[in-house]
Amino acid sequence: MPKIKNIFLILTGIFFISGLWAQEVEKHLSLEDCILSALENNLGVAVEILNPELTDISVSLAQEKFLPQFSIGYGMQNTNSASFSWIEAADKVTSDYNDYSAEFTQAIPTGGSFSVSLYSYKSDTNRKFQMINPRYGSSLTFNFSQPLLKNFGFKTSRKEIIIAKNNMDISEIKFKSVLMDTIYNVEKAYWDLVYSIENLKVKKNSLKLAQDLLVKNKREVEVGTLAPIEILSAQAEVATREADILQAETLVRNNEDSLRTIINLMAEEDGVKIIPAEKPAYEEREVGLKESLITGMENRPDLQQIRLDLKNKNIDLSYAKNQLLPDLSLNASYWSPGMSGSQILYKNNDPFSGEIIGLVPGGASNALKDAFGFKYKNWYVGVTLSIPFNSIFSRAVYAQARVNLEQSLLNLKNKEQKAFLEIRNAVRAVQSNYKRVYAYKAARELAEKKLEAEEKKLKVGLTTNYMVLQYQRDLADAKGNELKAVVDYNLSMAALDKSLGISLKNNNIKPLDILRKTS
Repeated sequence: MPKIKNIFLILTGIFFISGLWAQEVEKHLSLEDCILSALENNLGVAVEILNPELTDISVSLAQEKFLPQFSIGYGMQNTNSASFSWIEAADKVTSDYNDYSAEFTQAIPTGGSFSVSLYSYKSDTNRKFQMINPRYGSSLTFNFSQPLLKNFGFKTSRKEIIIAKNNMDISEIKFKSVLMDTIYNVEKAYWDLVYSIENLKVKKNSLKLAQDLLVKNKREVEVGTLAPIEILSAQAEVATREADILQAETLVRNNEDSLRTIINLMAEEDGVKIIPAEKPAYEEREVGLKESLITGMENRPDLQQIRLDLKNKNIDLSYAKNQLLPDLSLNASYWSPGMSGSQILYKNNDPFSGEIIGLVPGGASNALKDAFGFKYKNWYVGVTLSIPFNSIFSRAVYAQARVNLEQSLLNLKNKEQKAFLEIRNAVRAVQSNYKRVYAYKAARELAEKKLEAEEKKLKVGLTTNYMVLQYQRDLADAKGNELKAVVDYNLSMAALDKSLGISLKNNNIKPLDILRKTS
């Protein structure tokens, strides 16, 4: 008894776990669940997310042009050479030279540049007849350079930054386009799966009707009220509808795999059966062609991309035109030198005597003090004119920029024409598919009534099994057509949203939130 009891408990546990597993493998998903899952996990979206990040880096790189530059330098030099005159040095001539420099440079938005530099040195030698040794020198210099024709202006100097920002906007718009395509693909896959599941139910119901008729025919053949040939026709119809079910089941699996791939559920939860939690609705949507065209022209990502690209082409043309001008530059400098050192005192102030009687020490700080105190003021202002021959004899770059702009303008007009056609077709599809729903609904209701009437006639012997089977087939077809029309209506509304560029808005999806979530 204990063994039997243990076996019973084990089997109960197995059945309980199997029941839990059966519940776990089914995943009920709404359309919104699938859309959000695709936007988070779809590999195509994951790849496109990186493009706005890359263009943002490009903007930062372009803006580095106006970051200040700071440089420092230090050098040491020691020279030795033979002395060929006792007047110059006793044995050899030795010189030590140390220098250091620091410079700060800043590009300005008008195309010019400004810099501040400090240069200092120390010179020490054993040469005779020196009045100051070692000697210290410093020079504080301000330089300003400004193009007056070529490379002049805010747009010219900030060309790379403006284009980089436009490219960043283009990348974000492309990302929106990818999201819209993904949403439409999810909707199509979702409603295709719903259709295939509901179509399978219709096929199974049709099979049940044929099986019920077959059972009825067998019973009537047994009692002798029906010819045996009627069984064969019923069996043939059952076999045909079983084949239809096999085909419908394959369609369900194919559509489920399509949706699973789009939302990237295959890698995450392989083997999970997706059960759509929504049914397609067919509430009428009022759409006007004029309003739709206005909305589409404003919101379509492809048109927004071309308009931004046109801005870039205009900037390229303006820059190419500027490069044809002569290079006329204004240059200005202001510098303040300073000098100090140890003063050597000779007898009777005669260095040729060679007799040193004293030394007045001096340091590098005195030279720096004179330089920063602007003790010695110097300045320079000038202009430089340079006329490159390519701006006179060759205008290829300008011509290329002009042709690129004209090409983009034509491309915009072409895209607008295609957009008009796509929106017209989308509006027309929504309107016609809504009418198709009600037409097929009426056809399905009539098919039900015809089948019901034919079955009543069969009971009283006024018709044949063949006609009943035909009406059953007609009802199954009518139900399938009605279901397909409802699905087509929902897909046509999704296609209309996509053609108008409002898929994200209607689904309350903000691309920036997705970018922040992944960054």
